[in-house]
Amino acid sequence: MKVLLVEDDPKVASHIANGLLGEGHECITVGDGTSGYQQASSNDLDAVILDVMLPELDGFSVLEKLREEGNTTPVLLLSAKSQVEDKVKGLRTGANDYLTKPFAFEELLARVEGLAGRNKESEDKTLIKVGDLTLDLVNRKVLRGDQEIDLQSKEFQLLECLLRHKGKVVTRSMLLEQVWNYHFDPQTNVIDVHISRLRQKVDKAFNVPLIETVRGTGYRIADGLA
Repeated sequence: MKVLLVEDDPKVASHIANGLLGEGHECITVGDGTSGYQQASSNDLDAVILDVMLPELDGFSVLEKLREEGNTTPVLLLSAKSQVEDKVKGLRTGANDYLTKPFAFEELLARVEGLAGRNKESEDKTLIKVGDLTLDLVNRKVLRGDQEIDLQSKEFQLLECLLRHKGKVVTRSMLLEQVWNYHFDPQTNVIDVHISRLRQKVDKAFNVPLIETVRGTGYRIADGLA
């Protein structure tokens, strides 16, 4: 990926940039909103990591200007503010995702790679295939081999989220946001219940399980399945 990082805290910026470079990605780093806007406007980017509190132009203003000009590059907003109102404002301004500080780099990486990957997918792509599993987005059908699997709405959304991040860990907070639209942890076992039901339907009767638990972090669909 080619990523633009707009972050005015040198320690945070260094941590993120070094992590991205270590994963083999290219990272352009700037420390103020004006420079961020200029770089985002003049570069062909896969994603932008944009802090909210910035000198000169804040992150919301940068994002608003980009979207007004038709720039559709995926943007992940970073903020020390955890209030729901700030997250809603960011998403309504045009952010694709929102991450509250402090955060684990692994989660930031998974979110950015997910955004970049979705942006590269063809808009008319209607099937997602992993191994012998096929997810039909138009007809809302799931097949494993020749067997159709009946999923409830949330189970379908949960499986779609996992498949779109194939080979990468999907954290619990990502699932809560993308499947249930919760921008906070309601402290319930809703994810565990739905993962259990999903496994009963897509894994139990088959030789190769698809859904992996990454202890203490989340879940993953294994990459490289035959």
